[in-house]
Amino acid sequence: MSAGAGRRAAGGTGQLATSGAWLHWAEAEYARAGVALGQVAADAHDEALYLILHALGLPLDSKPEVLEKKLTAAEGAKLAEIFRRRIGERVPAAYLTREAWLGEHRFYVDERVIIPRSYFLEIIPGELASLLPAGKKVRRAVDVCTGSGCLAILLAHQFPAAQVDACDLSADALEVAKINVAAHRLAARVKLFESDVLDAVPPARYDVILSNPPYEPSAHVDTQAPEFAAEPRLAHDGGRDGLVIIRKLLRQARDRLEPHGIVVIEVGGLRAAIDREFAALQPRWLATADGSDCVVCFRADRLR
Repeated sequence: MSAGAGRRAAGGTGQLATSGAWLHWAEAEYARAGVALGQVAADAHDEALYLILHALGLPLDSKPEVLEKKLTAAEGAKLAEIFRRRIGERVPAAYLTREAWLGEHRFYVDERVIIPRSYFLEIIPGELASLLPAGKKVRRAVDVCTGSGCLAILLAHQFPAAQVDACDLSADALEVAKINVAAHRLAARVKLFESDVLDAVPPARYDVILSNPPYEPSAHVDTQAPEFAAEPRLAHDGGRDGLVIIRKLLRQARDRLEPHGIVVIEVGGLRAAIDREFAALQPRWLATADGSDCVVCFRADRLR
């Protein structure tokens, strides 16, 4: 959608007089413009509704009746501007609202970090603890390639007795992570380090090393949709075959894990490549609700 089209839509307040009319219009415009989804929501309805509620200052759990709300001219102009940027300029929704949600937890985000989204939202409160031997608890963990700090924060919430380290190569990303750690009141338990994988993280042994690293092959990153290209390339690019950072992490994990420890990594579409290259390490694939099963676990005894 062009800026002009957005302004014309805003001006037609008789046509788009309610929140519901804007939602219907936005869904059609998303489809027409080929807007890429997956950063905030999986479908146009849910993302457009989120933007409408946020722009109008309404609760995200508002009842359906909110779609019948008659809009003022100022509210219509506000929606026109947010959809002009989202559809016309292809700015990711989370960068427009400066927030992202993982479950019940809200995180501040901006263009310095990849927008939080991860299958670890299922794994951390679900299967993670059961991957350790019986009786072993998560006392110390590290989130490698932490970005906004979201996964380190989820770990700290899930395991309230644990010390959590978090590292990232990007100083800009760590500034955002610092905001989120403070907002979640976890500065005493979540420590941030600027580091290429674990290079500059002080010596420690971990029960859990967790990572959602850059894993896209470079050639794929070159052709990403504008929404994904708007995120830091450093957060996507895993080198020629996507495995560069994963290889380094697994090498370093040998000397960083407790004897009972585990490394858990989200790897996107690299399952076949992981199975080929690391077959001797006996990768264990964890089930996810959508069947993608793209989170892999390695045990310390196999790494050694």
